[in-house]
Amino acid sequence: MARRLRPVGSDFAGTAPVRLVFAREVSAAPDRVFHALAEDVAGWPRWFSAVTDARPSDGGAGREIRLRGGMRFAETVLAAQAPEVYAYRVDTTNAPGLRALAEEWRLSPAPGGGTRVQWTFAADGTAAFRLALTLGRSGLGRAFRGAVTALERHLAAS
Repeated sequence: MARRLRPVGSDFAGTAPVRLVFAREVSAAPDRVFHALAEDVAGWPRWFSAVTDARPSDGGAGREIRLRGGMRFAETVLAAQAPEVYAYRVDTTNAPGLRALAEEWRLSPAPGGGTRVQWTFAADGTAAFRLALTLGRSGLGRAFRGAVTALERHLAAS
């Protein structure tokens, strides 16, 4: 059953009780990476293996996401400032223990060309959820690295 989470703003990415931040560089230009993140929402399953379905909602102001394992999220886009930042919060989910969740993707030109992609996973939840998320940091890091690597291949092929 879907539960409504506490609404948070863009600042939550910097103030959440649990913040996991990961970064990686890709060869694609920031505008192409931004397009894949923010404008081709339905394309996420092609490069983010944990995502089984993604679709924009509310005329692009929101997203509906399904993950492997059956988790579902209804989200609100908090920021879509091309080509630098794309952020969203989760409004409803079936994930247990979660009270608030926002994700922020920051893009900047990489020194040698391409794009530095930084992903912040910002969350609050029960003590057990916060502990599990902290312990699961390495798994989320692997998922991020795999997704960004697949995104780079996807952008190179398109």
